[in-house]
Amino acid sequence: MLADFKKFITKGNVLDLAVAVIIGIAFGLLVNSFVKDIVMPIIGAVVGKPSFNDLTFEIGDGVVRYGSFLTLLVNFLIIAFVLFVIVQAAEKLQNLRSPAEKEEDPSEVDLLVEIRDLLRQQRGA
Repeated sequence: MLADFKKFITKGNVLDLAVAVIIGIAFGLLVNSFVKDIVMPIIGAVVGKPSFNDLTFEIGDGVVRYGSFLTLLVNFLIIAFVLFVIVQAAEKLQNLRSPAEKEEDPSEVDLLVEIRDLLRQQRGA
């Protein structure tokens, strides 16, 4: 069982996923800092409040803190925009590749057909 776990954890996909999660967390912290330390003070200067987190209203005995939601919404929009820019840049880089690099690897069926044809040629010769 330990050997199976070791095989599972050392597979490329698991390691790729772990790296992606760690980078995603770091990216999230970076964006949160950008929003909290740069964007929100600018918005605060325009709106008059340094943070949306203070925005609330009362309904009966309850307090609705919609400012926290607005802050998270700004975070989300910034993350979504940055990811959009990254995906657009990656697609442009893919389009810049040379035609030889763009050729896709042949499928398994194509390879099997090629092997079959080569075997037929060897038998016939």
